[in-house]
Amino acid sequence: MAAPRESLLERLALHRPELRAWALYDWANSAFWAIMIASVFPIFFEQVAAAGDETAVQRYTFATTASLLIVALLSPALGAIADYAGTKKRFLAGFIALGVVPTGALFLVGRGDWVWASVLFGAANIGVAGSAMFADALLPTIARGRELDRVATSGFALGYLSGGLLLALAGWMTASPQTFGLPAGEGLSSAEASLPARLMFAITAAWWALFSLPVLLRVPEPPRRLQQGETAGENAIRAGLRRLAGTFGELRRYRQAFLLLIAFLIYNDGVLTIIRMASIYGAELKFETADLIRAILLVQFVAVPCSAAFGWLAGRIGTKPAILVSLGLYLVVCVYAFFLTSITEYYLLAALVGVAQGGAQALSRSLFASMIPVDQSGEFFGLFGVLEKFAGVLGPAAFGLAHAWSGSSRPAMLVLIVFFVVGGLLLLRVDVEEGRRAVRAG
Repeated sequence: MAAPRESLLERLALHRPELRAWALYDWANSAFWAIMIASVFPIFFEQVAAAGDETAVQRYTFATTASLLIVALLSPALGAIADYAGTKKRFLAGFIALGVVPTGALFLVGRGDWVWASVLFGAANIGVAGSAMFADALLPTIARGRELDRVATSGFALGYLSGGLLLALAGWMTASPQTFGLPAGEGLSSAEASLPARLMFAITAAWWALFSLPVLLRVPEPPRRLQQGETAGENAIRAGLRRLAGTFGELRRYRQAFLLLIAFLIYNDGVLTIIRMASIYGAELKFETADLIRAILLVQFVAVPCSAAFGWLAGRIGTKPAILVSLGLYLVVCVYAFFLTSITEYYLLAALVGVAQGGAQALSRSLFASMIPVDQSGEFFGLFGVLEKFAGVLGPAAFGLAHAWSGSSRPAMLVLIVFFVVGGLLLLRVDVEEGRRAVRAG
């Protein structure tokens, strides 16, 4: 008898309420990634908050570096504490609040206020990074088998669609502010001219908060599981730190997962740097703000079907080979970015990034989730988060240093090739089946 045909929702791993709620958090926080990291805020920082400052690119990269370093240092301990106390969702809610409030407060930032812009952006960056870590830690508790790759890529697809919608709004508001009753024309004050961007910061905060409700309300808190020698009444911080020490020791049992972590650290350096620096690179090349927003919008909408396609591709050729395909596309992106000179070429670059972007990150987190014990997902995703954030630290820092050395962002784009090549070579050494056997053996 033939197996029953899967429905569309089953193929996307969105057929259960908790899976849909989890994937919808990508829809929620992608507002921040699209507006605050990939497009509007970097341009606002250079042209308004740090207007006239020749070191604006360096200030932005180092604000990013500092905030992600804080998350990287805190993530493992917080993940272990959440596992012991059974409070992953409380930490998730706390980091969401930490991100939403300063994002909205950026509405108040004006010309020359680069210090406040850096502080608020840094706090919001900590919020979005920390919340992503705890959302990822919930994944292996609600998905199983092929659902891991499918729901991970479906979440990314939803995220790109969400970001695309907000980017379309941002582009419309920038090109035609009078349509929204905003000041337009010549002779505007700095506050009036920057009003569309600042309104987008407030809208982003509201969007993020509203669409975070499903994951907080519909995804169950994983059951608390005490490890040998633990008691329920211990101090959560002390117990969490002891667990963390044990997790580092247990990495010897999960060597393939650890090797994946190292590979991910390296190639994700390149991925995150491209995401964070693409628009400020375009601004440096003197492309118009409306053109930059259109390019990022192109990334978002190309990435929607391509993210889902990478989930399908992983099912056909395997998760690891699908990630390698994505890394190969990023190599093309780096070389092409170095040579581009026109806005048409920048649009083509954006399309290439859109094709590649849904593969490496979504499939890396689902592959890692399949190679770790479910009851220690917070601890292991804490380590995953550390390496992801250190990637966020090293990449922008390298970009900023290359810019300071050369006076241009072009050489920094070529530096990123090293991250993709070395990370890809390490990924080739990961034995996925051995890693999954280690989990089954307990």
